[in-house]
Parts: sequence; structure tokens; C-alpha cells
Amino acid sequence: MAAPAISPIRLGLIGTGLAVEKLHWPALRTLTDRYTVTAFTDSSAEQGRRFAAYSGVDQALAATDRAALLARDDVDAVLISVPIPHLYEVARDALAAGKDVLCEKPAGVDAEQAAAFLALEAEHPDRTFMVGENFFYRDDLRYARELVDAGAIGRLHLMAWRHAGQVVPREGSFTSTPWRHRPRYRGGVHLDAGVHHIAQIRLLCGEIARVHGAVQTANSTIDAPSDLTLTLVFSGGAIGNYTASYPEIPVPPEPNEMRLYGTEGVLVLAGSESERRVTRSGPDATTHTTVFRGSDNGYRAELVDFADAVRFGARPVGSVAQSVANTMVVQRAFDSAERAAALALDPVSGAGPVPLWRPRGSAGLFDGLPGQRISSSASFAA
Repeated sequence: MAAPAISPIRLGLIGTGLAVEKLHWPALRTLTDRYTVTAFTDSSAEQGRRFAAYSGVDQALAATDRAALLARDDVDAVLISVPIPHLYEVARDALAAGKDVLCEKPAGVDAEQAAAFLALEAEHPDRTFMVGENFFYRDDLRYARELVDAGAIGRLHLMAWRHAGQVVPREGSFTSTPWRHRPRYRGGVHLDAGVHHIAQIRLLCGEIARVHGAVQTANSTIDAPSDLTLTLVFSGGAIGNYTASYPEIPVPPEPNEMRLYGTEGVLVLAGSESERRVTRSGPDATTHTTVFRGSDNGYRAELVDFADAVRFGARPVGSVAQSVANTMVVQRAFDSAERAAALALDPVSGAGPVPLWRPRGSAGLFDGLPGQRISSSASFAA
């Protein structure tokens, strides 16, 4: 006898701005077996109407405010996509209302609120509570992690990553939102965008034991440091350097490559969202490159993991503790910059090494997932 069908999770959206339009809705619309949107609300009525228009979700499902949405019996879980300073309060209210929660990152505006996120999760052990981190679910990063785990480059001893790009307000982009110009969260762009980079570093290199940071301000359009450089020491013994720069003037094209140096090879992670590349070189100077196209930066897999956690009680990879661990690296980096000293990182309770996500019930990394993966080999020997 066939197993009974599992009804889709009845999802309410709190906030329908750019994050939903550009990131979450393109994934949600492909997951109709797992989700059905039964309510939405936004502080901007115009934004709510825009969501209804492009998504096809009935405007009649719009709730007047989040309290009205949370009071509805036809909402099992909520996706929270509101400005960073309001994430905690909305998540708190949603959990108190008995809803499962997938909340946008980061987990807290500062170290104190990061601790409050952990406490909030502990107060609601019967609920699924994720603070989303899509980088944990990116196909190229999961593939690279599998290579590292398999010893493809030997023992990792050095990580090097420089990321630079102009950041100025542009209409229709994430930089256009006023709350990002004058952030009410410690770290500014290095918390907002930087936690993604920290997630990538932790996924591939392991836990960070010590940081030594410095910051610089060279962008008048954002009320926060534009530059951050970190020297990192990992628990496994490797060392690394991470530099992020977001100036207001245009900069020449940057490779923005992450390089992992091992005793038996090197991994290079490069490319754009539309075409990401993972290149592994070996001691014989041969290279093996895998190109990833048609993936969505991990948002679909993140939503799949959340649905599995709600339905089956599994612990999601993108747990609150993992998000707090990302957040605390940024906060400790700013502590280090202010004190001009290298500082240790305390382990985050419940975090530990980031697990490698695979589709539920699958031994493979990509089973049942969309996207194209093309591999090739070459040599850089003289």
C-alpha cells in the first residue's frame, strides 16, 4: 500500500520585500508539494500588492498585520523576511503563537541578541526554528566540502579569500533599502552580507578558534566600516585570511576567489551565481574543474530542509546555533578590531562543525535537485 500523501505546509509570509521577490519566491514556487502560501503581510500595502501580482497568490490572503497573520489557524509555519533590527521580535512573536519559523539571517544585531536567539530556541523545543543560511546549501560549496572531507587536497593548512565590490544605493537592489544605509546592527554590511562568507568559511574549513581583525571606513553611503580584514586560526590547525571591501567608488573587476591550500592539492572556488566553478589541482599539476549552472544559491534546498524538519522532526543544517556561530565570528572580529588584539572564540552551544546537507533519503549530493554540473580536466604544468 502506498504511503499516504503528506499535505503541504501552510506557510505565512511576514515581509514580502526584495528577499522574498528575488530569493525565496523563485524557490517556493517550485515546491508546491511542500508548501502552500495561505497568508502574507507587509508593513507596506503597496509591497503586499506587488507580491500578490507577481506571485499569483490571492490578494484576499493578505493579513492586516503580523498579529492577524499569527492568529490564523490556517498558518502552520512562517517565513520572516523583515529588516534585520526586527527579526528577533517577529520570531519571538511567531514562536509564541505556536508557529514553526524560518527567519532570515543574521541571528541578532549584536552578541547580546545572538544569545537571545539561542535562548528563544530553547524556550520552544516543540517548534522548528531556523535562521536561514543558504550558503550551507549551495551545490558548489557542498561539493567542495565533500572533496575536503574525502582528503582530495590532503590536510588543509591555509585559506585565502579576498572579496571586493562597490556598494552604493541602487534602485531595485538590496543596497537601496534605507535601513542598510544607516544600520542599527553592529557590523553593518559585514554582518548583513558577511555572515554568508563566514558560513562558507566554516563549512569548508571548520570551526574558527581565534580571530584578529581590523576595520577601515571608506564609503560615505553607509554608516559603518566598509573594510574588514581577518586573520583566522582554525580549530583543526589551519590558518587563513579573509578580506572584504565595499567601497563607494568603482573597483576593477575582482576575481573574488576563495582558495584552500592543502598538503596534496588546492581548491579554488570562483565564478558568479549564474556559473560557479570548483577547481581542484593536484601535485602533478593537473586540474579538475566542475561548473555549476542553473542552481539558485541554495534557497530551494534550504526550504526543503526546513520542510523536512517540520514534517519529520529532523534537525536542520541551518540551525539557530549555526547561524549564531556565524554571527559571533563577525561580532568577535569587531571586538578584535576595537581592542587591536587577537581574540579567542567561545564555542556556541549546539553548533559545532557544520553538517554536510544531502537530500533526505539520498546518498548523493544532488539527487533530485535541479541544476547542471559539467566537469573537465586540464594541466598547468610548464
